[in-house]
Amino acid sequence: MKPPRAAAAPASWAKLELPLTPPYPPMEAELVREIPSGDLWQYEPKWDGFRCIVYRDGDQVELQSKAGQPLGRYFPELVAAVRKLSPKRFVIDGEIVIPEAGGLSFDALLMRIHPAASRVARLAAESPSRLYVFDMLVDTRGQRLTDKPLHTRRERLEAFASRNLEPSGQIRLSPATYSEQVAQAWLGSPGMDGVIAKRLAASYASGERTGMVKVKPQRTADCVVGGFRWAENRKSGVGSLLLGLYDKEGLLHHVGFCSSFSAKDKKEMVAPLESIRGGPGFTGKAPGGPSRWSKRDGAWEPLQTRLVVEVGYDYFSQGRFRHGTQFLRWRPDKAPEQCRMEQVLSRRSASEVPLVDYGDAAIP
Repeated sequence: MKPPRAAAAPASWAKLELPLTPPYPPMEAELVREIPSGDLWQYEPKWDGFRCIVYRDGDQVELQSKAGQPLGRYFPELVAAVRKLSPKRFVIDGEIVIPEAGGLSFDALLMRIHPAASRVARLAAESPSRLYVFDMLVDTRGQRLTDKPLHTRRERLEAFASRNLEPSGQIRLSPATYSEQVAQAWLGSPGMDGVIAKRLAASYASGERTGMVKVKPQRTADCVVGGFRWAENRKSGVGSLLLGLYDKEGLLHHVGFCSSFSAKDKKEMVAPLESIRGGPGFTGKAPGGPSRWSKRDGAWEPLQTRLVVEVGYDYFSQGRFRHGTQFLRWRPDKAPEQCRMEQVLSRRSASEVPLVDYGDAAIP
């Protein structure tokens, strides 16, 4: 997938008479392997979208990204939806998603970050966004809540949602539960990108990872090694393995790369890979040239299609792994011809599968 086009220069923030004003760093989560247990936690689904803090002061509405940048110009339909709410003053934290073809599309979100206002307006009309709200930082009376424990903030948020948000509206309350069993079900459910666990007694730790953790499901795929790139310093060995999957017509398409190897492994891979250089490599879509974001040469070495590797990945979108993959193990027991595109398409990412709407049933 190509990187999004450069965004327009950020506009200045509006002057807001609120206890919190942008840019305010959102609370962040530490990545862990397992969902924590016990009665000290609240669990929430992790959405595949853009983090967003929403500020409202009268007619002034600001949407702030996780990186502290204005988002309002890219999601005008959400700005309008916030203005339609009855309360005139508040600050809430949530996630922007775009439902598309019965699922959530992260690619559609990336397309919004575009310098042309006319294009943004067209996309907003064609694929309107949605905001899932999961925290309240300033209530409708203008009281700052960031020093309050999560269970107090959640009570205020649920009261706000019951009075002002429609279950099927453009701005929705994100589900929460105290049940680890429900959280485990979320972890493997379509439409979820994982689980967030928050400490019930924790205040809103702006910019820190002390009050909540995130757990993401493990996705794996068996891929053919169709080629490799040398490290920037060739003496360091192999820089990355180029991964391929076969389509129904038997063409091997380049779908991503893997570079999560130790310095020792990168050197030790040279001899085995050198011995199978000169093969057909990719017979379908092949790796492109050098990236405009990197100084590295885009040249790559095609290989005979003999090696199979199992990798872990986050998302598969538009025929590619969205990010670099994690090396798990070599698969000498697997024939390259068995590495087909169907294995990732049948286990689609959270941005590509039907969204399960749990409604209020999952909220204790």
